[in-house]
Amino acid sequence: AFARPAKRVKVGEILHFEVEGVYTLSAEILSKKAGELHLKFNKSAAELDAAIGLAGEMPLPPYIASKRDYDDKDVEDYQTIYANEKGAVAAPTAGLHFTDELFDKLKAKNIELVFLTLHVGAGTFLPMTVDETDDHIMHAEYGYIDKDNAIKLSDAKRSGKRIVAVGTTSLRLLESAATDEGVILPFADETDIFITPGYKFKAVDVLLTNFHLPKSTLFMLVSAFTSLDIMQNAYKYAIENDYRFYSYGDACLLEISR
Repeated sequence: AFARPAKRVKVGEILHFEVEGVYTLSAEILSKKAGELHLKFNKSAAELDAAIGLAGEMPLPPYIASKRDYDDKDVEDYQTIYANEKGAVAAPTAGLHFTDELFDKLKAKNIELVFLTLHVGAGTFLPMTVDETDDHIMHAEYGYIDKDNAIKLSDAKRSGKRIVAVGTTSLRLLESAATDEGVILPFADETDIFITPGYKFKAVDVLLTNFHLPKSTLFMLVSAFTSLDIMQNAYKYAIENDYRFYSYGDACLLEISR
């Protein structure tokens, strides 16, 4: 968990959370590193999800939460229609643009949909705090691609079809699972891949993504995928034309620069 300000809490302390007017949920702080806490709750795994759901709110990004109060609609709005597995701390926001109607239109054009799992980690909210990319430690996130989908994706690459990643999370997972020859293998592991300009992409040909925060690892990724000049021009155009940025914002479709 993240704590702010973290200096107010100490290892060994017990945190108490209000659930429907009663403080029945508590957690011991086992360790602390910067603003991150490792907590041990007083509930079993079966009870914990429900208790946290009652005590907490949807974890919106700071640039949303600082501008307005939490809204009950965020539970649905800040969630993709195809989310299936619990584990992510944030939505893969490029996927928020998709509706069942849009999926039907894609299928009508013989565009095959392949679903992957990547649990977005808490580090997605953290900015870079170092000047050199070599000094940055990328957060690890768990991803999963089953055998059938790995075969579908590899066959598509082999036949000359393009792989379109929806969101940087999907791209990072696909690149982590790909060989140097572009074969996508089954994957069930954590990935801390850090993509910066100069990276040679192996799996993804097109990326659908939102507009990201400046000086972020995600902006480095999209600059690596196209080029810094292209992204700077795209952002300039977006600003001049009142595009919406970040999680609830507009998307851009990027083709890889070879």
